[in-house]
Amino acid sequence: MSKRDGKGPKEKTGQANTSATMSSILEHRRRHGSIDLSSPAGQAASLMQRHEFSLDDDVPDLNKAGDGSSQGFSDLSKKDQRNFLLLVLLYFLQGIPMGLAMGSVPFLLKKADASYSAIGVFSLAAYPYSLKLFWSPIVDAVWSPKVGRRKSWILPIQTVSGFSMLWLGSVVNKIMEGAAERDGSGIWNFTFWWFALVFLCATQDIAVDGWALTLLSEENLPFASTAQTVGLTGGQFLSHTVFLAFNSVDFTNKWFRSADAPGTTGLMNLDSYLTFWGWAYLAVTLGLALMKREDRTKEREGIMEVYKTMWGILKLKNIQTFIVIHLIAKIGFQTNDGVTSLKLLAKGFSQEDLALTILIDFPIEMSLGYYIGKWCQTYPPMHIWCYAFVGRLFAAGFAQFVVAIFPPGGTTTGYLLLVISEHVLSTFMNTVMFVAVSAFHAKISDPVIGGTYMTLLATVSNLGGTFPRYFVLRFVDYFTVATCEPPTKVPDVKLLKGDLVTKAFSCALEADRHR
Repeated sequence: MSKRDGKGPKEKTGQANTSATMSSILEHRRRHGSIDLSSPAGQAASLMQRHEFSLDDDVPDLNKAGDGSSQGFSDLSKKDQRNFLLLVLLYFLQGIPMGLAMGSVPFLLKKADASYSAIGVFSLAAYPYSLKLFWSPIVDAVWSPKVGRRKSWILPIQTVSGFSMLWLGSVVNKIMEGAAERDGSGIWNFTFWWFALVFLCATQDIAVDGWALTLLSEENLPFASTAQTVGLTGGQFLSHTVFLAFNSVDFTNKWFRSADAPGTTGLMNLDSYLTFWGWAYLAVTLGLALMKREDRTKEREGIMEVYKTMWGILKLKNIQTFIVIHLIAKIGFQTNDGVTSLKLLAKGFSQEDLALTILIDFPIEMSLGYYIGKWCQTYPPMHIWCYAFVGRLFAAGFAQFVVAIFPPGGTTTGYLLLVISEHVLSTFMNTVMFVAVSAFHAKISDPVIGGTYMTLLATVSNLGGTFPRYFVLRFVDYFTVATCEPPTKVPDVKLLKGDLVTKAFSCALEADRHR
């Protein structure tokens, strides 16, 4: 996440309606016993400890003498425009494997008749994104002055990620077959490799988040969360929305092939998709190494000092309240986010229609992400988050209603429009919440430990959306009951695919329904 409120010594705090600079305030404050005020990180933590600190402060006026605030991308300086586009590209690359791990692969597993429990196990692959807090101080404290504070991590991480995707692309079909086996023996091996890839993305995210706080000028910092939203959303939707659409045989046959020559595969396959983006990762990394110089910095804090500062921040009452909110806020959305589309497919909603639904949603979310970022420059981000929270709860309830009224005769035009409306509403509210909380995180983040500060806040936000999903999918699998009745008239023996079934049997899985 990107932005801040607690700023460096020469920046306005933006907290508790104070307009004094950090340095002038520190001259009149006593040292807190557990926080080192000699470091900018400690200064920020000490200021957040004040009893009048509020999570709902209005967005501070960032106007600087002779500068003026930027209202749009065209108003940015040429340097900020280039840095904004660089951030979008880096976040976009992160979104590619994240969109696969959190979106497309669970659908492909379900298509291969994996159980909800197996998909729940695979959801553990997303946990590094929610646990990156534990190694973020290392990313902030260990770096090479010759390479640059953030490039010291981004360059090797992207290189390893690129080669990892090249290797995974060569074996993914084989290990996915093992993951979908009924005994569940292969799902753990499959999950491990995706866990490793997400771990690399999470580590890169720490470095990029910290770099975002120094790449853009102070008055244009709100564009950091906009870059994150546009980049991550673009990468995730490409790997989830667009990939699933073009991976669908029905969708590609209907829209891209003649009726006389239908194909047996989609236009995109997981192995070739991973291979392409593996090479893209390596190409971007080479360009970043040769064409972008990082500003030198002399600020350096030891690993233990950063951990101590992080612990001091965690002890702040307002931060503890904020953490609790993050951990419980997303529980009400988990069934909608993780199961709604899977249940629609199980009821007979075609993958072609689902691909069309999420494909329509893609340009809408991309365009809205930019404007939501501008809203956060005008209104308090947490106020926007609260409104979106209520809207997302409504969208979750609406989604359950849509699943419950699935037409017995199959999908109709009216029902398809209803599903599209539900999907757009859910993802819109999700995007608003994400952008708003990212803007708030960036407001209160100290750039000296920017990666750790923002990762601390982002971690609990991600964890609140990750840890319930495994249990939700387990419960869905437990409570899913489907019974198939064999026909009363014995069919032709030549048409049987297996042993003759004469009694009703459980058929929660799609494969069982074709016995």
